[in-house]
Amino acid sequence: MSKQNCSQAHRSQLGTKGFLMNLSNIRAPKKATEKRKRVGRGMGSGMGKTSTRGHKGQRSRTGSRMIRGFEGGQMPLHRRMPKRGFTNIFRKEFNIVSLERLTQLEESLQSEPITPEVLKKAGVIKTKHPVKILGDGELKSAITVHAHKFSKSAQDKITQAGGKFEVLQ
Repeated sequence: MSKQNCSQAHRSQLGTKGFLMNLSNIRAPKKATEKRKRVGRGMGSGMGKTSTRGHKGQRSRTGSRMIRGFEGGQMPLHRRMPKRGFTNIFRKEFNIVSLERLTQLEESLQSEPITPEVLKKAGVIKTKHPVKILGDGELKSAITVHAHKFSKSAQDKITQAGGKFEVLQ
């Protein structure tokens, strides 16, 4: 059967060779049935005596395990690279919500104030971090928003639309 003669419904079932695929012509992928390498089973196997480990050296010994990133005594790459920046231990994580997302949510709520609890219930925020409102998008109607932080543009857009914002502690 050639590809040109197949109906549109059968094209999705065509294998790589252009034949219909069914249980009688499915094959395992290449190397899927290959047997594992058995070492140390005599000279005839080609993997006897040193069991593919070579002669002497750290890697030939039993129990040898080098730490990740070890480069044979040479200074490892992660120690050659310069240190950069610092970690601010007073950093505050925020759940970020855009005004665009609030307008979508506001359509489902009936003039109810938008609080972090409402956002969590609606699935807009997932974690317990404080909420910050950003000014992405446009507001068409007046809404009341309670959040921990607001960007300057979000404050302007909410007040221009006739809404109110309240900063929580």
